[in-house]
Amino acid sequence: MTAPRARIHPRKVLGRLSLPERSFVADALRTETVGGILLLIAAVAALVWANIPALRHSYEAVSDFHLGPGALGLNLSVAHWAADGLLAVFFFVAGIELKRELVAGDLRDPRAAALPVVAALCGMAVPALFYTLTNLTGHGSTQGWAVPTATDIAFALAVLAVIGTSLPSALRAFLLTLAVVDDLFAIMIIAIFFTDRLNFAALGGAVAALVVFWLLLRKGVRGWYVYVPLALVIWALMYNSGVHATIAGVAMGLMLRCTTREGEQHSPGEHIEHLVRPLSAGLAVPVFALFSAGVMVSGGALRDVFTRPETLGVVLGLVFGKTLGIFGGTWLTARFTRASLSDDLAWADVFAVASLAGIGFTVSLLIGELAFTGDAVLTDEVKAAVLTGSLIAAVCATVLLKIRNAKYRRLCAEEERDDDLDGIPDVYEQDDPAYHLRMAEIHERKAAEHRRIAAERAAVARGGLAEVAGGAGEEDDRPA
Repeated sequence: MTAPRARIHPRKVLGRLSLPERSFVADALRTETVGGILLLIAAVAALVWANIPALRHSYEAVSDFHLGPGALGLNLSVAHWAADGLLAVFFFVAGIELKRELVAGDLRDPRAAALPVVAALCGMAVPALFYTLTNLTGHGSTQGWAVPTATDIAFALAVLAVIGTSLPSALRAFLLTLAVVDDLFAIMIIAIFFTDRLNFAALGGAVAALVVFWLLLRKGVRGWYVYVPLALVIWALMYNSGVHATIAGVAMGLMLRCTTREGEQHSPGEHIEHLVRPLSAGLAVPVFALFSAGVMVSGGALRDVFTRPETLGVVLGLVFGKTLGIFGGTWLTARFTRASLSDDLAWADVFAVASLAGIGFTVSLLIGELAFTGDAVLTDEVKAAVLTGSLIAAVCATVLLKIRNAKYRRLCAEEERDDDLDGIPDVYEQDDPAYHLRMAEIHERKAAEHRRIAAERAAVARGGLAEVAGGAGEEDDRPA
């Protein structure tokens, strides 16, 4: 007689998150959502500032105002400081997020990592293909192929906050992880394809300073007064090396330890990310948007967006390339790994989230500036295309998500329900006998209360009948 075979449960795509992962994602997305709303405000402010004739000159004057030590090669304009300096903070947080996902999050499991990695790669390759084909057929420049490849998670979450969609945590986590992997590949694109010249002395100094940074972390040295000055030195050397300075932020983020040791409630990486993320989402990215999104908007400019191959390629890449790439990558992963979609979701939900990923703002604007350096007119037109494509993607995602919003609200309510009031959602305790014992006690108390109320009502009803019966015989013994 053979032993019974263990039942193998098929792996689910976009299934419910583990409780620790759900808590982390909720905290991260809460900060990103607030930052995204500030990002929207900054982008609108930039457009207004740059398009009101009386204010346009002041916008250009502030953006072009130079400051910083020239002897160190850092006499930069305000717009330059925002793009190379403040965005290094954003990429520092991205580096920590990526490290956490690789060592403690879903990406540490190769099977779980396959989905966001393949989806992100397809979500970058297909937009680049859209752009390249558009420009080859339209005889445009293929230099901007990387512009539509990036997703702006803060902007996407701001759209979710504005339209009020109760997106389930699994889809939100997919969007966040997708953006983290997307940022990694965007960083690689910037480092490989947008480095024209190299100052090997400065690059060697940056690498040496990064080694010192890593050794201090390994030795357990603490104190912001040690790491902040060292980080500034690393950033300055990286900037002068010719490699984009934001790479310094990523490198330092990846060096932080993101696993807990005995006696630690949070790892150093999580602690620092908790401190720096508000600075990134609330200051660095909005200020960058303020000095990057200020492009001239006119009927002629909007017409050029849809007629010039470079700008049309950006719009098509963001709106169609991103959606088809991410959806196709997700479907192919599920198809060839024999995984099935979560029972709570439909493929239409994946398509809606994929269209939301077409909002490419921060990194797309940065790559646009790098791709067309020296051509101010084309740079502004590409920025306008990024804004236009992101807006179209946001509208499409809003329509698609609103159609399923009632379903999302039910799923979120189910995820949040905590009937035993122990601080843990009930869906995570279905296999815990103690949970069912607590629920049995709660139901028994409710049943006892309902029995008491029913008994009181029955007693009141019997008393009322007795009074009616007694009064009926008082007058000539006739029935009432």
